[in-house]
Amino acid sequence: MLPPDLLELLACPKCKGEVRLREDPPGLVCVRCDLFYEIRDGIPVMLIEEARRYSEVVGGESSGHTP
Repeated sequence: MLPPDLLELLACPKCKGEVRLREDPPGLVCVRCDLFYEIRDGIPVMLIEEARRYSEVVGGESSGHTP
């Protein structure tokens, strides 16, 4: 989906935290603030105003974020 070297360069635009690739649903999730950024047509949409909480996207699962 995304090349690993590109993924290493990306960071959450809100908190600058590390993002991890998720395949179902396709997107990136911030391990620090739990925001989910959708991937559309192979392109990550890294807009804060379009981001959603990952826990809401997957129905309560955690991204690994600890408070």
